[in-house]
Order: sequence, then C-alpha cells, then structure tokens
Amino acid sequence: MSLTTKSLTLTEARERAALITDIETEVHLDLTSTEDFAVEATIRFGCTRPGATSFLELSGARDVTLDGRPAPYDGRRITLSDLAENNEVRVTARLPYVSDGDGMTVTVDPADGERYVCGFTAMDIAQKVIPCFDQPDLKSTFAVSVTAPAHWTVLANGVHAGSEPVGDAVRWSFEPTPRISSYIFFVAGGPWVSVTWDEPYPPAPGGTLPFGWHARASQERELRRDADELRRITSACFQHYTTVFDAPYAFGDYQQVFTPGLNWGAMEFPGAVAFRDEYLHQGTPSALDWEATASVIAHEMAHMWFGDLVTMRWWEDTWLNESFADFLGFDVAGVAAGYTDSWTGAALTRKPTGYLADRRRSTHRIAEDPEQLVDVDTAFANFDMITYAKGNAVLRQLGIWLGEDFLAGVNKHLSAHAFGNATLAQFLDALASSTDRDVRGWADAWLRSTGFDTLVVTRDGSVPVITREGSRPHRFSVAAYDDGMRLVSTRVVDLADQPLRLDDLAGLVVVPNAGDETFAALRLDDQSWAAVMAGLSSVESPLTRALLWWTAIDLAQSKALTLDELVGLLDQHLRPEHHPVVFEAVLSLVLRTVRRYAEPQDVAALLEQIADVAGAALDSGDAALAPAASRVLATTTADRELLRRWLDRADLDQEVRWAAVQRLASLGEGAFIAPEQARDRSVSGHHAALAARAAVPTAAAKRESWDLLVGGTLGSHELQAVASGFWGWGQADLVAPYVERYAADALELARTSGQAMGKVIGSAFPWLPLSQSTRRALRRAVATALAGDVPTVLARSWNDALDDLDRVLG
Repeated sequence: MSLTTKSLTLTEARERAALITDIETEVHLDLTSTEDFAVEATIRFGCTRPGATSFLELSGARDVTLDGRPAPYDGRRITLSDLAENNEVRVTARLPYVSDGDGMTVTVDPADGERYVCGFTAMDIAQKVIPCFDQPDLKSTFAVSVTAPAHWTVLANGVHAGSEPVGDAVRWSFEPTPRISSYIFFVAGGPWVSVTWDEPYPPAPGGTLPFGWHARASQERELRRDADELRRITSACFQHYTTVFDAPYAFGDYQQVFTPGLNWGAMEFPGAVAFRDEYLHQGTPSALDWEATASVIAHEMAHMWFGDLVTMRWWEDTWLNESFADFLGFDVAGVAAGYTDSWTGAALTRKPTGYLADRRRSTHRIAEDPEQLVDVDTAFANFDMITYAKGNAVLRQLGIWLGEDFLAGVNKHLSAHAFGNATLAQFLDALASSTDRDVRGWADAWLRSTGFDTLVVTRDGSVPVITREGSRPHRFSVAAYDDGMRLVSTRVVDLADQPLRLDDLAGLVVVPNAGDETFAALRLDDQSWAAVMAGLSSVESPLTRALLWWTAIDLAQSKALTLDELVGLLDQHLRPEHHPVVFEAVLSLVLRTVRRYAEPQDVAALLEQIADVAGAALDSGDAALAPAASRVLATTTADRELLRRWLDRADLDQEVRWAAVQRLASLGEGAFIAPEQARDRSVSGHHAALAARAAVPTAAAKRESWDLLVGGTLGSHELQAVASGFWGWGQADLVAPYVERYAADALELARTSGQAMGKVIGSAFPWLPLSQSTRRALRRAVATALAGDVPTVLARSWNDALDDLDRVLG
C-alpha cells in the first residue's frame, strides 16, 4: 500500500459521525512475534440509518477477516455494508511493526538488546494499530488485553485488571476505559523499570489512585536519580488540577512512561502518558531541562481534561486541546510545581516560535474554520507554533483580561461537555455566561485573526507614549526605570485604539509588557533602548530581562542589529548573568540565530566569542550555570586540546562527552567516536554517534552519511540525528553539493513516508551558515520541487522554510 494514500476528509468524517453511535471496542493484541503483530477486535455500535454503508479504518494490514470471512478491504478501509440499528463486527488481522513512530513502533535497545513495543497513535494513526472509527468525535470505550513476552510489563489506557500465563507468554488484561477518541488509544510493552505509588484522591475507591513512572531497563540509573522530583512534580500538578477543576479526574490511574521512538515531545494517552525518553537525561539536567520537564508533565496532565475528557469535534478546534495544555503547562509548573520562573523560560523558548510562525504565509487563525482543514493531513500541519506557542500566549492574555471569570468559564465548559466533543462556540458560551466582558469580540480579535501587534514607545517631549500597531486589546504591565535600569515603578494598563500617555513617567525609561503578559512585538524609543543596551544585565526581574533579550534577538533577525552587535551584547550582559534559565535560553537563541543568519567567513569569530562567554561561566564556579555552559562550550570551542582533556575525565557528564566528541569530529578528529559509542551503548548514544559520524569533514564521510540520510532505512530519531551532524557549522563548501540535492532526494524519501517522518524530513532543511548565492540556489531548488506533487506535510514544512530563508536573504 502506498503511504501517500489520502487521509480522512472532513466531509467523510461528518457523514460518518451522523451515522455511527454508541461505540464499544474489545481488542486483543499479540506482541509475542518479532515479525509482525496480531489484532483481534470486536466492535459494537449503533447506526442511525439502518441499511447504510460505512467503514472502519485499518491501515496496511494483511490476512484481514470480518466476522470470520475475508474482509472487503482495500489496504486502508474495511467496508461495512447493510448496517442494522445495532451492530457487532469482529475483525482479525496481522499488521507490521514500524520504526518511524507512526504505529506499533519497535525499538531494540543497543545497551542490552531488549525489545520495546509502543503503539503510538495520535491524529489518524490508531488505524495502524487497531481497527477503529478513526476520528475524534466517534468516541469508544476500549477493553484491552495484550499477550506479551513473560518478562515484560504492559501499560495501556485502562487500569491493569490482571495477568495470566499463556504458554511462554503472559496475557495482560485492562479495565474498560471511559469513552475516549481513537487518537489517544495506547499500549506499550517491554521490560520497563518502574517507580510507583498510591496518589491521594478522595473521590477514588479507597481514596487513592495508582500512579507510576516507567522507563527502559537501561535507564534505571537515570530514573532512580530523578524519581523523587518526577513524583513531586506529578503529585503537585495532580493535586492542583483536581482542586481548581470542578470536573473530577476521569480515569482509573495515571502512569507516565519514557518511551523510545515517540515523534511528539509527549502524548496525552489517558491513564498512560508517553514522553520522549530524551526527557530522562543521561547527563545532569540543567535548570532549563527541569523547567521543560515540569511544564511538559503539567501540559500532558492538563490534557486529561482538555482533550481527553472534552475533545474537539474536528481538528479546527485543536487549540482547545493544545493551546490550553500549553498555557497550563507553564502556568501550573510555576504555581503548583515550584518552577516559579516557568514564564521566564517560555519567553525565550516557547513564545519566539509563535512569533516566527505568525510571520509565515502558513500562519492561520488560532481557531480556524473547519472547512480550512479539509483532511487529516492538512490538519496535521496545523499542529504548529500558532496552535501551541501563540495559543498559549493568547490564553495567558485572556486570563489576565478576564481575571477570576476565566476559571469559572473553563469549569462550566468542562462540566457541560464531559466525555463528549465541543467547539469554539460552546467554549465562548461558557465564558460569556461567567463575565460581563465581551468575550466574543475578544475572540474575533485574538482567535479569529492572524498576525501580531507591535507595542511602540515614542516621546512627546519627555513623556513616554505607548501605541499599538495592530488591532487587538491588550492588558499588560509597564515598568519604569531610571537611566541605570533600576526599577522605579510598575503598573498594569489597558491599551486599545487610543495612545496611552504616561505623564508621571516623564524622563524615565519605560518597558511595556514587562511581565510578558501579551503576545506582541516591542519597539522602544531611542532613550529607552539606549538604556537597555547599556544596562540590560542590571534589570532586576529575570522575566523582564528575558523579554528584552528576545527583543534584541528579534531585532537581529529583522536585521536592525548586526550579528556582531548581538554577540557583543552577550559579552557585555550575559557574562554577569546568574539566572540559569535566562543564561541557557539566551545562548540557545543566539546560537540558532547565528546558524541561520551568519555568512561562512564570519562563523569562526562569532563562535569564538560565544565559547568565551560559556567558558567564563564555567570558570566562575556557579554550579547552576555549569550544565548549560559546559554543553555550549563543548559545542562551540575550537580548542581541541581542551576537548581531548575533557574526554580523559571519567567523571565528565555524558551529554557533554558526546558534545565534545561531535565537535572534535566536525574539526576532523573522528577517532573518538567508536570508543565513546563502545562506552555508551544506550539509544541516545547510538543517536549521538550517528550525528558525530555525519559531522566528519571528509567527502567520503559526507557521501556515506547522505546515503544513510535519504536511504529510507532510518527511524525518525535516527534521521534527525544524522541531519543534525551533517550540516556542520563551518562546512559550507564541503556540503555544497548536497544543498541542492536535498530538495530532490528528500522529496523522494517523503513520498514513501508517513506524516511524522515527512515533518522530520522537512526539519532536515540545510540550516547552516551559507553564502547568499548558495542560499538563493537552495531556494530555487526547493521552490521548483514545490511546483510539483509534494506530500502535504512536507510541502507545509518547506514553504515555512522558504519564508524563513527569505528573511535571512533580506
């Protein structure tokens, strides 16, 4: 079957949703074979028009039977003819394992040879695991059983109900779930190591619920190291949500598992949340790492209400899942889990991706019309930073604008649509019933429009005046400073059509949106910006410093500041920075900007300055800065002797070791790769070695890595690793033959790949310092390819890359 088969359309989904009702699914999966897996499913459902015809999805299966006979099956759908008012069908089939994260994904851990199998679904991928009505508004109960090797633990959406031997294997059974959508069906099997506990929850039978964290056996050291903090974050978030939400927690347990091969950062499978196993760091997690982990834990738990309990009807209301979860992830990480600088991290890691996405042709309204998302592949592309980052920021602004009425409206919405599906209109009804403010007008301005406003400070004499370039209402704080950037006062203001004069702040430096409360660019008057450039490191609030750092980086990406000026700011104002989140996030953003915007002849000098800042932080002895500083130094330094000395240290952090090995490889010393891979036989070590080999600056190494990159044998994480090493910092001339080849070869690979792999192929775009002529040639090659037949997901990714490239070309 071709993997480019068209996905379910909106029209088909609406027709089927009007026809099919009251779905119950019993499914058994046999994962004992290493060749493929077996599925047996009994599906009961009602039909509103007896005699009608519909279909079940089941993708890429063989030996498919329907009620014991060969099924009317085209490789993607099983036809269901002459339906009765009440129906029961039984489907059996065998399906392939995959390595790209779309379906029943197999990973063999190179550390110990153990095999792990995870049924990753999401979007319309459940059909690669089970037969189902694969759309979000056809919810089903799921009673699941799994036969697996005897030494495995199996996790699934339902509560574990018991296990019994079956020959050399074990059959695991799980309690039926409440009604959930097919895209959050999940099973995961393997010899997991686990940390479990009973979480207090008075409404539950016995007053507690089973909770746990699980990881691959080879990650036991890291799981034990982090277990106390992972448990503390989980419990704090759960107690917060079950206190502020009126709707009770809907599921019988809450398991969390670090899974290999997951394409998403994490996925909100109810009762068994999956996380990419990279969140369980081999090396010492930095402050930003822990903040990210806490926000993702809170994000996925928020989905138990936003998405799993109340689900969008079609994918245009994805924001009702993802924008809410993203907002609550950062907010609850701060207010409940103790990561009080979570919004500081968001200002430098999350929000900039929203601004970038909103500048592209592909920008779209946060709350889109369903007709714009004609099929699931088109909808998949809208799982972007408009939906996540911008939606997050806009909901934060809504919460500030509405105050306590916001939570009241949210609770009405959740209670009204529990176990069902809901739309934007229904959400606005709940908000409107809880406030006197015009939430529908607010929604038209913020949710039903594209782009972002700019907050502009000018002077009337010495009096600062704030205006907006745009059309949205804003509520934010204004901070006033003296010329040395010492805080004088703050206040909360509303800004709409009329300019806002601040007469009592005459002569002072002013910074609007000082708490980063709204989604808008910032342009200061000359007096204020000069004071910021001179005194940025003196600003007391780390959140305001983060906002001002992003403003400087935004100016550099808009070419109002040169890269030399931007890196000079690092030398002046990041050297004295002691806040670990600000330090690491700023370095990361500046490195990304240099990689995209620098000319090849300027790279060495820019990296030398960045490495010097990182080295100074490491030499300062500040333990909070050390994890990030050591990684950045290892990535950017040209001091080979330093890197060799580091690798002689037995106590060197493993992630820093690999950064040093990769940097040495890119500088022509690839001899350290094989010994390090022998030392670190983990999955992450395998990926790191792929990246290091791809970085070796010889024609033969590049040719071998390119053949691997586009050969179709890699999993999605492996492809990301090879691409990350291939486009080396200072290797523009060496990789030049492959820059234009990327368009043709990547397109060929995408045509035989699924959604998630298509996105990974797009992310392998040649982002490295190139000459302007090479960038223009790359642009022509990709634009020419886009004039032909390109899979939907890759086309979206490439068009976004061309928009970003056009900003670089200026």
